Amino acid sequence: MVNLSYKGVTIEIKKGDLTEENSDAIVNPANSQMIMGGGVAYIIKKKGGEEIEKEAMKNAPVEIGKSIITGAGRLKSKYVIHSPTMEMPAMKTTNDKIFKATFSSIITASQKGVKSISLPAMGTGVGGVSYDDSAESMFNAIKKAIDSGINIEKISIVLVDDLAFEKFSNKLLYIFQQ
Repeated sequence: MVNLSYKGVTIEIKKGDLTEENSDAIVNPANSQMIMGGGVAYIIKKKGGEEIEKEAMKNAPVEIGKSIITGAGRLKSKYVIHSPTMEMPAMKTTNDKIFKATFSSIITASQKGVKSISLPAMGTGVGGVSYDDSAESMFNAIKKAIDSGINIEKISIVLVDDLAFEKFSNKLLYIFQQ
């Protein structure tokens, strides 16, 4: 695990299972239609229950740069924040969309009173973005959100493999120690 504090917010990078996090909220890198058919979304639905998808779909479509919050079903967290990184399921995404999705998810969490939030490597699965690019977009969005005065104590990035952990760790130190 790697962590640092920036303006009173702990930013943590670790390997693990997003759906096992004890954070107040976890982030689903969604599509605008809120269909949880693949990738991280599917795993969240499978472990947490179909009610998560049903609740999310009531708000569809959700444009990129906006986020919605639902219950978390059987997951340990209280909420799932659905933040689109793509318009339709299984589309490729971009660094700009990852930035907007990350920023929006953190602002939505802060507005809901969430104190801890866990995110995956946004856009790196079906979205097709490299770990380096995802990390840079995500950390720039996190820095901007913290600079805007969010009321969150801890932001965790939960990664599934060693390469992702290495890339995100390097970017964290690079972006937050400038």
